[in-house]
Amino acid sequence: MSSFPVEKTWWKEAVVYQIYPASYLDSNGDGLGDIPGIISKVPYIKSLGVDAIWLSPIFASPQKDMGYDVADYRSIHAPYGTINEVQTLIEKLHANNIRILMDLVVNHTSDQHAWFKESRSSKSSAKRQWYIWRDAKYDEMGNRKEPNNWKSIFGGSAWVFDEGSDQYYLALFLPSQPDLNWENADMRKATHDDMRFWLDRGVDGFRIDSMNLMSKHPDLPDGKIVNPDEPYQSGAEFFASGPKMHDYIREIRTEVLDHYDVMTVGELGFTKDEKSVRQYVAKDRHELNMLFTGDIVDMDFGANAKYERDDFHPRKIRHITNMWQKAMPKFNGWNTIYLDNHDSGRSLSRYASDAPQHRSNAAKMMATYMTTLSGTPFMLAGQEIGMANLGKDYGAESYIDVEGKNYYNEVLKNRGGNVEKMNDVLREMQLKSRDHGRLPMQWDNSPHAGFTVESAQPWMTVNKDFTEWNVASQLDDPNSIMAYWKQILALRKAYKDLLVYGSYTALDESETGEMVLGYERESSETGQKAVVLLNFSNQSQQVTVQRYEGFKVLISNQSGDGIVKEEVELQSYGAVVLLSA
Repeated sequence: MSSFPVEKTWWKEAVVYQIYPASYLDSNGDGLGDIPGIISKVPYIKSLGVDAIWLSPIFASPQKDMGYDVADYRSIHAPYGTINEVQTLIEKLHANNIRILMDLVVNHTSDQHAWFKESRSSKSSAKRQWYIWRDAKYDEMGNRKEPNNWKSIFGGSAWVFDEGSDQYYLALFLPSQPDLNWENADMRKATHDDMRFWLDRGVDGFRIDSMNLMSKHPDLPDGKIVNPDEPYQSGAEFFASGPKMHDYIREIRTEVLDHYDVMTVGELGFTKDEKSVRQYVAKDRHELNMLFTGDIVDMDFGANAKYERDDFHPRKIRHITNMWQKAMPKFNGWNTIYLDNHDSGRSLSRYASDAPQHRSNAAKMMATYMTTLSGTPFMLAGQEIGMANLGKDYGAESYIDVEGKNYYNEVLKNRGGNVEKMNDVLREMQLKSRDHGRLPMQWDNSPHAGFTVESAQPWMTVNKDFTEWNVASQLDDPNSIMAYWKQILALRKAYKDLLVYGSYTALDESETGEMVLGYERESSETGQKAVVLLNFSNQSQQVTVQRYEGFKVLISNQSGDGIVKEEVELQSYGAVVLLSA
């Protein structure tokens, strides 16, 4: 139990709905989603019962990394719309009591940003130190080498040589995404001004992309040689959560965020331990409201690379859930609750089942998980209808995201260009590719799932299962996945003292069996208890619940439940929430 008094805030009680703008709805027939498309769906978004949207980047961008390469923080990517249309969206959302979070991408910019163009124009440029420039090194033969051996997160060297100024710049992602130098006070002030620009327009907070990469070790030392066969190594211990990271976050708070009623969630890469997380979100640290640690979307990553194999097992989600639910109350922090985002494959296909006979139950089971834990739930658009990965009949050519393509091509090259030897990598892409989280929204069973007009070519593959799995088919179906989401979101609000603010107690695997995740929630105000049982398998499971005899079923995705007796039978991917009298 926490020793801290319960502090109730809007962002703790909110449910956030992430929209990937390119994939939501195309209003003008160019095959790309846009702001007017989102505006037209505000009534639908409200009907779900969510309280905020998180909008992935909409800023001016050459789109080398789907908008995470920003060329101008105060302009909108023209195919998405105009700044006036964004203002209309903000106002329409607010009129419907829905808040809006924007993606704050400030670890790096696009190489097309005016700041970088000026920075690379000359070594004596006033903005030269707004980015990270270094002289080349040379080997004993006089061959030019990078300043260190860091590997880019997207593969290859993290350094790009600029012929014009005879120096390298650091780019931890794509070569066209140069890292900003947060040590430079003028750059930080300009970034603060860009934040204020949007907050003054009514934005209610930010999701901060690659948040903890903003501070690097000042000496930029070589990364440890883990793989001697590769020329570049991970430098994460020197570029993640560096020595001034907390200074930068606190400065953002005091200079900008504290002057508004806003919510902040940071993306925390590479450092996922309790001590590191505490430093960012403990209330007395006065830094961030919450973090995405990423571990929940990494549960099937291989030991050395994302696209290596390591199959999911319910023990993994039990461990992660128990760890963070128990950790946050120790230091008055707050959790994010999520299973999907724009950087992941669909959790339904990875951690449960998208097989036709299990899909609806599995999606409802995972909705139960997301809405019955302490923390702020983040849904990805499409979860409310059980959207799934592309499936095994889609080949490598269907995947367009730069991260997956780069990895596939690198392995293919190492295997002599033999596509026949790539089935293992393709299997992992079919589970984990970022493309799956970015598939066009499936609105109805018309061509292109109603995402765009029939004559248009959608920017991204539309999953062929849209004819059955779409919004229109579920809107009036009381047994649909969408109806279940609406019901459980309403229950979360009705029982917020219990389901939002209540304490968490894990049920041991010896009680539930290895395939069932179980936990208790308890209200500090009323003493009322809820017991959540989630079956992460396609086999029925028997769970002894003698100590909960007399509890009633609050919600379940299976039929035949009523007053609890000595045992609960969980059907395939069954979910049951029990409530004390």
